[in-house]
Amino acid sequence: MYQSKKMMPEEVANFVKSRDVCASPTGLEAPTAICEAIGERAKRGELTGVTHHQILCMEAGPYLNYDELKGKYDYVSWFTGGAGRKAIQDGHYTYVPNNYSTVPSYWRDVRPTLDVFYAEVSPMDAHGYFSCGMAGAEVVAMREKAKMILLDVNDKMPRVLGNNQIHISQVTALCESSRPLSVLANAPLTDMDKKIGQMIADEVVNGATLQLGIGGIPNAVGVLLKDKKDLGIHTEMFTDSMVDLIECGAVTNMKKPVNVGKTIATLAWGSQKMYEFMDNNPAFEMHPVDYTNNPNIIGQHDNFVSVNACVEIDLFGQVCAESLGTRHYSGSGGQVDFVRGANLSKGGKGFIAMTSTAKGGTISKIKPTLTPGSIVTTTKNEVDFLVTENNIVRLKGQTASDRAKMIISLAAPQFREELEFEAKKMNLII
Repeated sequence: MYQSKKMMPEEVANFVKSRDVCASPTGLEAPTAICEAIGERAKRGELTGVTHHQILCMEAGPYLNYDELKGKYDYVSWFTGGAGRKAIQDGHYTYVPNNYSTVPSYWRDVRPTLDVFYAEVSPMDAHGYFSCGMAGAEVVAMREKAKMILLDVNDKMPRVLGNNQIHISQVTALCESSRPLSVLANAPLTDMDKKIGQMIADEVVNGATLQLGIGGIPNAVGVLLKDKKDLGIHTEMFTDSMVDLIECGAVTNMKKPVNVGKTIATLAWGSQKMYEFMDNNPAFEMHPVDYTNNPNIIGQHDNFVSVNACVEIDLFGQVCAESLGTRHYSGSGGQVDFVRGANLSKGGKGFIAMTSTAKGGTISKIKPTLTPGSIVTTTKNEVDFLVTENNIVRLKGQTASDRAKMIISLAAPQFREELEFEAKKMNLII
């Protein structure tokens, strides 16, 4: 079956027709060789109206070449970031608002069609299965919905276990490639990252289960948890700091109520060391995002700890994590999913963290109200802990007046007097 379906990338691309809706899983799963061949067909005028749907485009595929391919092979973002951010911000392409946990159901029940599910996968195993390596997020939903499945079999893609598999009998056509995966360089931790990370790490008890987002502060939390015991991981994104926690023995996954002994994630992006750690590792599993990010599943874990970042916070406790005013920067991702999950967990704690200022301390990221046009990612009623380098506060169960005072304490000292004045003007502080 494998040999009968194996072709050159150009032949695989010929299965795509004008106006087809194509989609690949999150991140590193876009099938580079196939996408490039589709792009070449579009340049020659053989295709029009083809769309490529993906969450978090990490590498610049041909669909981002809007000067040549707009209207022929277009990108649709489900989480603005990475290589696709500028194309979205400049208005060349659009995006689909969502909470990450809802994406599979959007494909199953809301989106009218999916013509082509294509992905970059690991080599086939002895039983005829390919692994979608670095992602589990939408794999099952897309596999079930698509009219055809096209695969780029990359011998550099790790074989990651879990519910992210495709069998050769389900595949329409495939090609082979050998391409190193993109790696995510972790910037050195700043003193600010470490200070904020330490405040969060101090709140983590032995036996807690972790979700850490992307960026310096979540990485710092990971680094600072190495003296803890019997931690678990049930996360959205698997990161290098988590590898370190497993290797040093801080993470055992033995106190989890489900998936005991296993690290659970829905996507991964990091170093080559991390990819090698995940390869064929029975203690690690990729699962669909409607499982990993399901608040009811998250809430089954006692003492669940969620750590995410944001752009700005206002005195009501509203959190913006995805835009700079009206300028789209990111997406809701799984922040709301894990905030809700931590709220359902016995002893759970959800942290949203950021530095308090921008542009060298000249702009406060604590605002009386959010910048006009900014998107509310996490509502005031769902926020638990907020953290900056200046303080850590827990808003749950506090009055609006006390919350405003606590939020002001997160701001840099030079901005607090003005924030207090504005809070009183809005009758928030009484």
